[in-house]
Amino acid sequence: MHDIRAIRDDPAAFDRALARRFLPPESARLLSLDERRRELIAEAQSAQERRNSLSKEIGAAKKAKDEARAAALMEEVAGLKERLATLEAQEREAIAALDKALAEIPNILADEVPDGPDESANVERSNWGTPRRSNSAREHFDIGEALGLMDFEIAAKLSGARFTVLKGQLARLERALGQLMIDIHTQEHGYTEVSAPLLVRDHALYGTAQLPKFAEDQFGVGEDLWLIPTAEVSLTNLVREQILSEDELPLRYTALTPCFRREAGSAGRDTRGMLRQHQFWKCELVSITTPETSGAEHERMLSCAETVLQRLELPYRVMILSSGDTGFAARKTYDIEVWLPGQNTFREISSCSVCGEFQARRMGARFRRDGKPHFVHTLNGSGIAVGRALIAVLETYQNDDGSVTVPSALAPYMGGITRIERV
Repeated sequence: MHDIRAIRDDPAAFDRALARRFLPPESARLLSLDERRRELIAEAQSAQERRNSLSKEIGAAKKAKDEARAAALMEEVAGLKERLATLEAQEREAIAALDKALAEIPNILADEVPDGPDESANVERSNWGTPRRSNSAREHFDIGEALGLMDFEIAAKLSGARFTVLKGQLARLERALGQLMIDIHTQEHGYTEVSAPLLVRDHALYGTAQLPKFAEDQFGVGEDLWLIPTAEVSLTNLVREQILSEDELPLRYTALTPCFRREAGSAGRDTRGMLRQHQFWKCELVSITTPETSGAEHERMLSCAETVLQRLELPYRVMILSSGDTGFAARKTYDIEVWLPGQNTFREISSCSVCGEFQARRMGARFRRDGKPHFVHTLNGSGIAVGRALIAVLETYQNDDGSVTVPSALAPYMGGITRIERV
């Protein structure tokens, strides 16, 4: 959500910021809506002041026993009462129209975000490890199906496309990956583990900006309830409608949860295998900070996510997303892309974003400094996507005989299993 006062102060700067996202100017439309809202507020205030003044005049007229004047004044008060009701209704409509317009506009990008239309303009910031390049490496679905532990056919019978059934040691490997991630972030990085609802109400998705723009990507469950597309929704909304003490910040939360997405905007992409699923596990990281520390917190969050891949010894690179590829709520995003030998390419496994006060305005999340409330800054990141980590492990640690070596970092979670073989 944007501050209409800032747009009013410098509409040209706001339109230039939208142009970086390849969007048309919006300041004139927004300021027109704002002007209508302000006119109605002023008119209502004027009518209320006149009504208050008339009440005094009525008292004076009655005291003077001027019943005719008192009756005329009372008639005017009755008319003002009706007028005020109409103005208040119009004011609510004007506020709703402005809020709706503001809610549909993405966040302003940080100055250092590279300009470009799409992912082709993303910039590599760093890389780690040496990718294994091989024309003979198999993709994860071939490996999993050959092991007899990954079943897409039965999943389709149960639930349709974009679902997977994992069995035996692969199911355990998935669980081990999630446990490794949550242990690293809670025991080494100081995040507080949270078990929060997987079903949230409209206002929670609105607060993190999945609604209203991305409603088609969400799974609705009954009236005013949605399955979370990411634990970012639950974790970030833990501070909604609160005024925190500055001493409490930063707050760092993590959760290992299933996530649910319709993937409506990705029809035809990655239809085979586990890369793009309607249901998947993810370890999420969320930070709530002051404005001055959010930049450093972004770097810290990225490092926390990288630790998981380094511990698993999975080669990856870090990309700074371009202006045309940065998500709706983000000011700046780092994508971590893991190397997949089966595809001979890097694929996204984590996004770490700083959102500034964009989400905080939508949630009403603030902190107190010098006696005054200020909006917090919010950050979110994958620490990391469990399903994609499973894919990377299968493809990176595959052996010529069809088995998969278990990474040493997962040994404490695998009950002595060091090699996954067909049973």
